Amino acid sequence: MSRIGKLPIEIPTGVKVILDEALIKVEGPKGTLSRPLMDGVTIQVVDNKQIIVTRVDDSLKSRSFHGLTRTLVNNMVVGVTKGFETILDITGVGYRAEVKGDSLTLSLGYSHPINFPLPTGISVEVEKMTKVFVRGSDKELVGQTAAKIRSFRLPEPYKGKGIKYSDEKILRKAGKTGKK
Repeated sequence: MSRIGKLPIEIPTGVKVILDEALIKVEGPKGTLSRPLMDGVTIQVVDNKQIIVTRVDDSLKSRSFHGLTRTLVNNMVVGVTKGFETILDITGVGYRAEVKGDSLTLSLGYSHPINFPLPTGISVEVEKMTKVFVRGSDKELVGQTAAKIRSFRLPEPYKGKGIKYSDEKILRKAGKTGKK
């Protein structure tokens, strides 16, 4: 039995869970998320208070999807109640970001500014032009958007310039030394 998969998911007040034949839909104050159900795993809602994920048999596929399905459904419940956030730091002289409408404009030392259109369901807030907050209810989309923004200028190991996650540590290298 999966240690993660056997744990029940508590449904907070204000969250509505709808089960169809091949789809689970979670509605809450921060939005609505839906995901197709995986084969070999069944989901039950008990008295609108708990979600229980069980597997159909002990095949390798069912055992693999048991904990994964429970985690994905739990992320949906947390996303529609609290939401998710990723913080990016921009380091470098002249490097900055600003939000213009529904796009993020980045100046990262290239000859042109980068305009990144934000996906639906994602909100971005910029603080002091060097700290970017990526927020949304879908954990996968928040992480994917933050990774895409980071990929425009990866942090380099000599001066540390670029875009990095706020909790990321950059291993610094020593530069060249001059002749004596």
